[in-house]
Formats: sequence, C-alpha cells, structure tokens
Amino acid sequence: MIRAPRADRPAAPGSHLAPNTHDGIMTTSGITGFGLGLRPEHYEAIQTDRPAVDWLECISENYLVAGGKPIHYLDRIRRDWPIVLHGVSLSVGGADPLDLDYLDQLGRLARRVEPAWISDHLCWTGRGGVNMHDLLPLPYTEEALTHVVKRIGRVQDLLDRQVLIENVSTYVTYKHSAMPEWEFLSAVARRADCLILLDVNNIYVSAFNHGFDPLAYVAGVPAERVRQIHLAGHRNYGSHIIDTHDQPVIDPVWRLYGETIRRLGPVPTMIERDDEIPPLAELVAELDRARAVGAAAHNAGAAA
Repeated sequence: MIRAPRADRPAAPGSHLAPNTHDGIMTTSGITGFGLGLRPEHYEAIQTDRPAVDWLECISENYLVAGGKPIHYLDRIRRDWPIVLHGVSLSVGGADPLDLDYLDQLGRLARRVEPAWISDHLCWTGRGGVNMHDLLPLPYTEEALTHVVKRIGRVQDLLDRQVLIENVSTYVTYKHSAMPEWEFLSAVARRADCLILLDVNNIYVSAFNHGFDPLAYVAGVPAERVRQIHLAGHRNYGSHIIDTHDQPVIDPVWRLYGETIRRLGPVPTMIERDDEIPPLAELVAELDRARAVGAAAHNAGAAA
C-alpha cells in the first residue's frame, strides 16, 4: 500500500507515522500532472483509446463491493493508470459517530487498489443516521474546528494514512462563524495534519454566492498542504450559482485556476464531470486546456 506520510511531527516509536523530510509535506505517491474522474461511460474508451491522462480519480462509494462491473473495470484500469479515491460519506463535520463500517470498507478498497491518496469533504452529510446525500456546510467556529480535527485524526488513524479534505461549495452561511472559510480550512489542515484538495470551482461558486474575494481564499491557504485541485462546471441562476458538475469549466474559473497555480505552484489537477457526460475525447481536450493554463501560470509565477 502506498502511504502518504503525515507532516510536521516526528513518529512515535512503533507508530505508522513517518517524519517530515521535505518542506513541510512529504508524499510518496509520485502522482503529478492532470487527471480525470473515472466514470462508467468511459470504462471502455479509457482502455481502448488510451488518452493523454496522467491519473484517474474514482468515487469511493461506487467500488465498495467485492465484485460486479465497477470493481471489474477498476481492477483492469488501475494496472495502467495511477488511481486516487474520492469519497462523499465521511461526514467529518457531522454529529453522528463516524461510520466505522464504511471506514472498514474504504480501508479494504484501499488495500485492493492501492490509491495514491484518499480524499473527502469538509462538511456534514446528515443527522440521526439519515444521509441527506448532500455536502452540507459547517459553521466556522473554534468549537467546530476542534470537532472536525478530532474526527479527521481518527479517520487517519483507522485508514493508516494522511487524507485530503476538500472545500465544498456553499449556499448559506452561519451567523456564529468567527472566521472566513479559508482560515477554517487552513486551521483544519494544520491541526489535523491532513492535506487539502482545493476545488477552484467551489471557491468561485461560494465567492459569487457570498460576496467574498476568491483570490483572498487562494492566498489564504497554505501552499504546502494543497495536494490536489478540482476543476468543474456549474450553473449560474443570476442570483446564485449551483455546483452541478454538468457543464464545461467557464473562463472566470480558468482565470482563477491560473492565479491559483501562479501562487501555489504546480499541483496535480483534474476535471470533474458527473452529469451530461460528454465523450471522453471532449473531456481530454478540456484537460489539455488545464495543462496549457497551468503551464502558463507556473511560468509566469516563476518569472515574477
């Protein structure tokens, strides 16, 4: 199993944790470049067309079975492409106890497919055992921070690896929030000793919905903690934006992505598409744009 060792603290004797050895974050994944979300519509095309994709991200919940079509294809595809797992069920901000059965299944899947890393969201997903199948926002308070950090620590201990936590798109705010979202996310990453999956589209969506500066968000996250970037499309309803993952990435998000790379440096980046999924070649062409935008931004940052 490939493990991404935790950073910023030495390992205790006999611990599975490894000491930091390089600029705050040490990873062993070796994944770089540009990836796509693996979707059933593209199982065959991925194998026959062999597109210029550096790695693939899989929705964890789709593969938590011992057999069947999804795991059959994943077993075949992972022989040729590095895999990362991305989940929607950890509910690290929830009040219910962590779902140990789910974590056990996730751990078994990780041992089977050896992902470079595992990610989930900074959110809660339900209450009283009821999963609302939505990624619900948290109040950005010290109490919530302490709660989330403790739960992420437990998840990392159970999975025996460092995890990535993603910022979600939000549509409401809490009156009791005591800090902006990027400060909360950054504090979670540092205190829980986890990494960040920075969703640039979600930053854009939330900035539009709540009226904050998306560049302040990007500038406010610790570069050394950002291990992956998501790009996606959305739907703009005039008064608000909904993160739908069913449209191409729009120009303002591309510009925000370029600024993100200029500030943070090259970060493994992928495009999410979960509905109205186009042919694989169309997504690969969009990924080529990500390569071009990222290269130009990185060169500009290096020259500055």
